[in-house]
Amino acid sequence: MKKWFLSFSLIVMVTLAACGGEDSNGDQDAHEVTDKIILEATNFDFDQETYEVESGDITIELLNKEGMHGITIDELEDFELQGDERKTVHLDPGEYTLRCSVPCGEGHMDMVATIVAN
Repeated sequence: MKKWFLSFSLIVMVTLAACGGEDSNGDQDAHEVTDKIILEATNFDFDQETYEVESGDITIELLNKEGMHGITIDELEDFELQGDERKTVHLDPGEYTLRCSVPCGEGHMDMVATIVAN
């Protein structure tokens, strides 16, 4: 019985170690950099404070989970999404400020997030 328990414990530990949260580059808990951003907006908040992407053509998708929201990007002229929309835009390396563009109540002015393009 003791051998069975030790064998089972060893198998469980090896299995858990194999699923240890490393990405394909071997970096543990690496922040995922992507070419798509999905912004989930709720009343007075985006789901993240910072979104990290590769510079270049980026697809930005807005999902309204609570309330009605839109977004603008301060550094981009003529960029706006309203409701559940998506748009592809070119981002050079740098930081970009996202703001809610639809007055949504008392916390509207606090709906700000940052995109970091590497």
